[in-house]
Amino acid sequence: MDEPGDSERILWEGYPSWRQFTWLYFFSLWTGLRAFILIRTGLNGWEMWIIGAGMLLGFVVILRNWAKYLLTTHRVVLRNGYSGKDMASVNFRMITAVEVVQGSVARILGIGTVVVQCQDSDRSLRFRGIKAPEILETKIKALLPASSPVVTQSS
Repeated sequence: MDEPGDSERILWEGYPSWRQFTWLYFFSLWTGLRAFILIRTGLNGWEMWIIGAGMLLGFVVILRNWAKYLLTTHRVVLRNGYSGKDMASVNFRMITAVEVVQGSVARILGIGTVVVQCQDSDRSLRFRGIKAPEILETKIKALLPASSPVVTQSS
């Protein structure tokens, strides 16, 4: 591990995968189909459905950039992607467990949530919608100090 005087460097950074928002794509598609039906039948109001579909797609961009995930030489960080302020962080010495959580749909989409448990049993840091989450899990475990319970469990 780095010495206390060493500066902190970013080793990995990422955002939730675009696949994380598949449900919003379906709502946007449904809204767009309603507009299409109104256009085909000659009824008024289709413009609002098109605007709604576009707004849903805009929300995807806003939500995706809301959270930025960082892995540095000293800690794991959840940062606001717009303001650049840290929302939560965990020093490697405080990590007691790292695991990947995937539901069946997430597994099909190739995404998952990386959960980092802290020594405070009620506190955890979740990186949601990570593409290939097992790779990030391995990177975090590789950076943990040798005395970490996570490292000693897997040995």
